[in-house]
Amino acid sequence: MDTQKVIEEVLKVSFATKALEFGADIMDRIPGLFTKFFPGRKAIVFADKITWKVAGERAFYELAKAGVPATTFIITDDRFHPDWKYVEMIDKVIEQENGILIAVGSGVINDLAKFGAFRHNDQYICVPTVASVDGYTSATAAINDERGAKVSFKCKSPSIIVADSKVLASAPWFLSAAGYGDLASKVTSGAEWMIADLFGTEPIHPAAWSLTQDHLREMLSDPDGVRNGNPETIEALFLGLALAGIGIEVSGGDTRCVSCAEHLYNHYMDMTHHTNNGRPVSHGFQVAIGELTLCAFFDALLEMDLTKIDVDKCVEAWPSLEEEQDRATKIFADFPVPTLGYEEITKKWQPKEEVRVQLEKVKACWPEFREKLRAQVIPFKEMQDLFRRAGAPTTPEEIGLTNADIRKMTDFVQLMRWRINVLDLAKRACFYDELMDKVFGKGGVWEVK
Repeated sequence: MDTQKVIEEVLKVSFATKALEFGADIMDRIPGLFTKFFPGRKAIVFADKITWKVAGERAFYELAKAGVPATTFIITDDRFHPDWKYVEMIDKVIEQENGILIAVGSGVINDLAKFGAFRHNDQYICVPTVASVDGYTSATAAINDERGAKVSFKCKSPSIIVADSKVLASAPWFLSAAGYGDLASKVTSGAEWMIADLFGTEPIHPAAWSLTQDHLREMLSDPDGVRNGNPETIEALFLGLALAGIGIEVSGGDTRCVSCAEHLYNHYMDMTHHTNNGRPVSHGFQVAIGELTLCAFFDALLEMDLTKIDVDKCVEAWPSLEEEQDRATKIFADFPVPTLGYEEITKKWQPKEEVRVQLEKVKACWPEFREKLRAQVIPFKEMQDLFRRAGAPTTPEEIGLTNADIRKMTDFVQLMRWRINVLDLAKRACFYDELMDKVFGKGGVWEVK
């Protein structure tokens, strides 16, 4: 893969990102890029206690050396999430300084800067410190709203990205492994997009698909290099994550191209404030367990013969909207956002006649469609080995969960977002319980004992 050629092609399709700088020891490029794109403006170097030491201080030094007006905003909390209180803090800083944010950090810092800049109808610069998430370049920001619900807000991608490979490769291995888990999640989210495309609910966006899928297998091919901090491997990993974010941008801010059910396990954990040994679990590690779960579901799905679906029986059994709303209300009764399931299933539910058409499509094209899915997904055992070599978690226990926890989450996952996923196919075709048994029952990869 020719990294520079890929970057050139990406910049042709990106609406917001005007510069994507890759290389070693390139922090001194920040002042020139800043004055080129934001002449006469003031820079606000936004970081946390750790990322300030890693790269924020260097960025501020380079700006000062070049005579660019600059100030800092550093979050001093030891642990923090993209909570609304930080959105309000950033609002005040931007208003007081009338400046351009330079986000130095990883996912949370970047999302907060992106959302803050968007709320002020402005742009920002991204200086990533670790290849840990796919959100750097996306046109969305994952923020916990005033209720505490994690919401993907449509924003604008960063106008400039300065990715110093030495900075990225110097990050602790487990942060890069988290990025690997996040990038790998595009495998099953792609397969679920294929299902949604077949259903006609969310057609595949060709440009976004190309950005997220064309080089995916190549970028996942060196998990040992991720674990060992190989600069070239980490650069490829970050590029893969960046391409995913730009895929969101070119599809109009829709995250369909980068996430589906596997990310909803992460959303559940975030909203319930899950910790392992008293510490939050990284986004990528949460997603990795979600991805392994989805790989297991697809392994089971690909063993089935859906040409034998009894469409009439399935349509007859299809619940009414009121029944689904009641089911969601009961499942989410003790959830931190108890109305979430009701709201999302209300958007996702479809009448019997539409379900019939979808099931007839699946039944008619299953042999061919199954082979397309098989070519897209990675079997559970193979993905588990990739994660082991990269340093990502391979079992729920590694992030402080049990198989029973994952089984419980799955019922929430099927209901907590309007987006069609493989669990919705299982519900429509009346094999949801069978699918659960194959994964969580006796002999299943996540057997609940």
